[in-house]
Order: sequence, then C-alpha cells, then structure tokens
Amino acid sequence: MSTPTTQPANDLLTRAGAIENSGWGRSFTFYQPRNAAFWVYLALVVSGAFKFFSLLSSSAGAYGEAIALSLVLFGVYGAIFWWFTQHIDRYARQPVKLIVVAFLWGSFAATWVMAANANDAILSLYAKTFGQAWASDWGPGLTAPFTEEIAKGIGLLLLIALASRLVRTAFDGFILGAFIGLGFQIFEDVLYALNSAASQFGADPVGAAMPTIILRMVFGVAAHTLYSAIFGAGLVYLLGRPAEPRRVGRGLALMATAMLLHGLWDSAGALTQGKNALLFPLFFVMVAAALTLVVRVFRMTVPRERQFLSDILAPEVDRGVITDEEFVALCGDHKARRAFRKSAGGHAARKRAEYVLEAAADLADALADSHGTNTGRVEFARSEVSRIRSGQPSVKL
Repeated sequence: MSTPTTQPANDLLTRAGAIENSGWGRSFTFYQPRNAAFWVYLALVVSGAFKFFSLLSSSAGAYGEAIALSLVLFGVYGAIFWWFTQHIDRYARQPVKLIVVAFLWGSFAATWVMAANANDAILSLYAKTFGQAWASDWGPGLTAPFTEEIAKGIGLLLLIALASRLVRTAFDGFILGAFIGLGFQIFEDVLYALNSAASQFGADPVGAAMPTIILRMVFGVAAHTLYSAIFGAGLVYLLGRPAEPRRVGRGLALMATAMLLHGLWDSAGALTQGKNALLFPLFFVMVAAALTLVVRVFRMTVPRERQFLSDILAPEVDRGVITDEEFVALCGDHKARRAFRKSAGGHAARKRAEYVLEAAADLADALADSHGTNTGRVEFARSEVSRIRSGQPSVKL
C-alpha cells in the first residue's frame, strides 16, 4: 500500500475532479440581485405566501382550532419526511439554505400562485366544454398532473439558475424535487383540512377536519413529495448537467411517469365510480406501485453520487486511513453497509462499525470543503476514523 508521499497522483486528480463535478462542499448564496431567477423566485414566493396567509386569516375566526391542528399535525408529518429525505442523501449533500429555498417554492409559489390559478381556469373550461359532472369526475386527474408538476418543475429550473454549481446530477434533482413536493404537499393538505372544517357550516370544525387530516397523512407517503422527486430527476436527465449526461428519453419517461401517477391518484374516484369497496384497495395498490417506482428511481440516480464518494475517499485507502472493507461498505448500498456491520461481531462492535462509517463520511465532507487539501479539519477527521475504530474514548479539551 502506498504512503502519502508515494500516493498515485492520478488518484488525487480524480478526487479533485469529483469534488469539482459534484459541487460537494460548495456554499449557496440566495441573495443574487443580478440574477433574474432570484427576482422571479422572490416575487412568486412572496405573492404565494401573502395569498396563503390571507386565506388563513380570513378563516381563523371561524375555524382557528382546525387550522392550528392541521398546521401542527402536518408540520410534524412534514418534519418526519424532511428527516427521511435528508437521511437518504448521504453523499454530496445540498446546503440547508438551498433545501429551504426549494421547500418554500413548493409551499407558496407552485401551490398558490401557479397551480391554483391554472387549475381553476382549466377546470372551468372542462365544465363549459364537457359538462359539470364530467369535469368533477375527470377534471382533477386531467389537470393537476400537468399544472402542478410543471409548477414544481419550474421551481427546480430556478434552483438550477440560482445554484448551477450545486445542482449537478439527477440525484440532486431527485432530492430537491422531493423538498419542493414536500412543501406543496403540506400546504395543500392544510387547505384540504380547512375545506373539510367548513363542510358542516361551522359545526364541529375539528371533528370535520380530522378524517381528512388522517387520510392525507396515511396516503401522503405516495403524494407530491414522491411525484416531484421522480419529476425532478427526469427534468435533470432531460436537460443534462455537467456531471449528468443528457438522456432525453429517460428524462421524458420519468416526467411522464410522475404525471401518470398523479393523474391516476386524482382520478381514483372516477375510476371506481365512487365505490368505497374498490376505492381503498385501489389506493393501496397505487401507493405500493408509487413506492416501488420511487425506489427504482433512487437506485437509478444514486450510483453517480456513490462514484463521487468513491473518488474522493480512494486516496484515503492508499493512506491507510480507511480499510478496504470500510471503503466498500461506505460506497455501496444499504446491503453492503448491513453486511459490514454484521461482520463486526457483537452489538457493541456493530455500533462501532457504524460510527466508523459515519466518521469516514465526515472525512469526505471535510475533504470536499477543503477541495482535497490537507487542513486541520481534514487531519482531525482522519484521526477520528482511527480513534473510533480502535475504540478509544474521545479527547476532552
């Protein structure tokens, strides 16, 4: 095994290229007054936020308790989704600031400025052309998949314009799309809860809203967060990025798949003709199909991220900082990580093995932040990998 002084130069060049191509370690600046995308984003998000909070304030007197309950429950629900989406992003993680910007676009601009207005206009045209009954049954499924997915996709385009050095791969589109969809989903669900609260003319608004809240939470696992993740990955494939070759067919297929899933969901009532005996089984089938598809898209997009991680950490194997087994587990899938933990032995050893992988991931972050140069943070991260592996206690200063 080579020492630091004889380390192959090509490995270090490969590391530098991976850091540059992935955007790993780069920061995000939201305030960009010379970038038109900044002003478009700001105007639409502020307009959407004003519209949403105006709606809440006008209804707070009559349905305040239902609104507060829905905000709390959907807020907790959204926090769980947020944590999970962050958890699966083990690689060139996006800055929190960029994730918040994505979430706010879905929460206000895509929902209240773009999709809401477009949906109302198209549904009105359907009613005039095909009749009110047809529009009520089939209109949502033939409107929302186009207006809402495109509205969320425009947000991703703006994020690319604002953070071109950070949105580099289809996996980035997958993650940011998920956060855009999460914002859309939570604030749309609040509106559904508010409408349900008003359905009994103010009598027991909380009781009237609860069934809607529960149903939206149960079936929300296969809703906007999922659709937008698939659509976002497809959009990046369609456009191509410096670290992601353009694949038009794949991109269009994924975007169409997201729209199809969305359309089937919104057409469930029409497809089953309102029969609950068929409706709920259909919902479960669609949820299972949607989850299967999103897992496949994740597996489709993540290998490039793993390759970046591999390129960044390969020189650390040559240095002896990371073992071959740790390297394979860290750059592999969940099965590789599980096999590595099991091979460690007892419970304490398995926990230590997991901590070693986390320390190695921290080392990758430190190397990316330093652009591959040796800094105090990098040396500390290396020492932490060795310390944790040996089972030594941390040094208290």
